[in-house]
Amino acid sequence: MLKVAIVGCGKIADAHASQIGRVPGSEIVAVCDREPLMAEQLAERFPVRRAFTDVDTMLREARPDVVHVTTPPESHFEIARGCLEAGCHVYVEKPFTLHAAQARALVALATEHGLKLTVGHDDQFSHTARRMRALVQSGYLGGPVVHMESHYGYDLGDGYARALLGDPRHWVRRLPGGLLHNVISHGIARIAEFLTTDAPGVVARGFVSPRLAALGETRIMDELRVLVSEGVGASAFFTFSSQMRPALRQFRLYGPSNSLLLDQDHETLVRVPGRRFPSYVAKFVPPLGIAGQQVANLLTNGRAFLARDFHMKSGMKYLIEAFHQSIVRDTSPPIPYREILLTASIMDSILEQLRAQGPASRNGGREQLAWWPADAP
Repeated sequence: MLKVAIVGCGKIADAHASQIGRVPGSEIVAVCDREPLMAEQLAERFPVRRAFTDVDTMLREARPDVVHVTTPPESHFEIARGCLEAGCHVYVEKPFTLHAAQARALVALATEHGLKLTVGHDDQFSHTARRMRALVQSGYLGGPVVHMESHYGYDLGDGYARALLGDPRHWVRRLPGGLLHNVISHGIARIAEFLTTDAPGVVARGFVSPRLAALGETRIMDELRVLVSEGVGASAFFTFSSQMRPALRQFRLYGPSNSLLLDQDHETLVRVPGRRFPSYVAKFVPPLGIAGQQVANLLTNGRAFLARDFHMKSGMKYLIEAFHQSIVRDTSPPIPYREILLTASIMDSILEQLRAQGPASRNGGREQLAWWPADAP
């Protein structure tokens, strides 16, 4: 039995505890939070035998095999480093660390100690994401990825966003990149998975939306546009938006022969053939093919639902189980370290460019009209 501990007992810890409970051969033996009531309530609800308020004490007394770090991001590096130094494998919620240098240090430490490390990019392990990956590996695109489009819509009206907007001391505001820092790694990680270079070019522009600017909010960027390029290799667009409707969470892969479209919200995957049909045939055959695929998506989702494997965090359950199995079997973790480091590096570049934009980005986008830098060719 793999002994698991959770550090940080906020909202996301509930999801971890629920999914760990679905994983055969894994048991939560301890939870930890600096606030005693938070640790106690989580331990009581799941239930867990022991609750702690100090990480070092928990590591010493509970002796977990693997620790899930679900604290606010500014503490990820120190807690994960302490757990690795204590001989524990570590699952770190997104964003992995605040800076790429910290990510490199954790990967180096895990490698040095022969331990496993992963990050909570569970969107990459939903049913549809796994089907997409299998199609890419089978050669459906017809060759290397040519271009990617990653869209991540965000609803400022949900409970979490309202709490952020209403609390000037919210922990998200303390992050170097604010809201973007806490959220965009999901969309960036999708792109990083299919890049072949470790140092792609990144051009980023962000701004406060007119909606937030009208409310007097000038510190939270909620609109972001990013171009990622490998030069003569693959390129990608990433869009984060609180204003776009519908609030898309989609990912599209273009190859030299065909493309794939993943819709995270609707849990659908559509194969888009590159073949061109003559004359009016093109108005009928492709729509019919897409309609058939959507019916197949419906049936696939229905089967997963009946098998009790169709829930909001099924990707997290798969990632946790795959990570825990990599520990037991001493195999490679489900997310290659290269992808973790590349995601962190791209995020560093994005946030550095946003900081350099200055006050123009704080004006509801009205002064942020140019996509390319002034010295771009």
